[in-house]
Amino acid sequence: MQIIQSIQNRIYEIRGERVMLDRDLALLYETATKRLTEAMKRNIKRFPPDFMFQLTKAEWESIKYQREAAEKSESSRSQFATLNTGRGHNLKYLPYAFTEHGVAMLSGILNSDKAVQMNIAIIRAFIEMRRFNIIHTDWKEQIRELKDRIGGHDAQLSQIYDALENLLDEKAAARKWEDRDRIGFGK
Repeated sequence: MQIIQSIQNRIYEIRGERVMLDRDLALLYETATKRLTEAMKRNIKRFPPDFMFQLTKAEWESIKYQREAAEKSESSRSQFATLNTGRGHNLKYLPYAFTEHGVAMLSGILNSDKAVQMNIAIIRAFIEMRRFNIIHTDWKEQIRELKDRIGGHDAQLSQIYDALENLLDEKAAARKWEDRDRIGFGK
């Protein structure tokens, strides 16, 4: 479960897609990012734009901050949580982002046992995120329905409160009328 959580921390939303970056995948597969990218480029026909795309500079800048926050929040220091801050920190090439289908396609071109094990774990992480999203969406819908119902009740309760207030005002006025000092013949 810890590996799934570590993987989920490395899944980002870019261009409306959940993706993993080439460098994170390389760390998980225990290979160099350059080797992963070379393998991908040798099999570029397997990676259409909806499976893999290269980040823009703005997208990379945005992701960089998310990555730093995720690395700081990881409780245990593992091989997945540490990155080199020296050589390679300032990028020469912008990273590639792989969607869930792109990650699955990587399993066909990377044949090491570690890559196969990690691909299974990564796909499970994507599935778990999808399952959570479905449950979360259902909760949001239920909350929206409750809010609509309560909104209607608020208006009704407000009308009841106003009616009660009016009744109390009328009773107070009647009580004052009955308790007044009488003058004249009726005494």
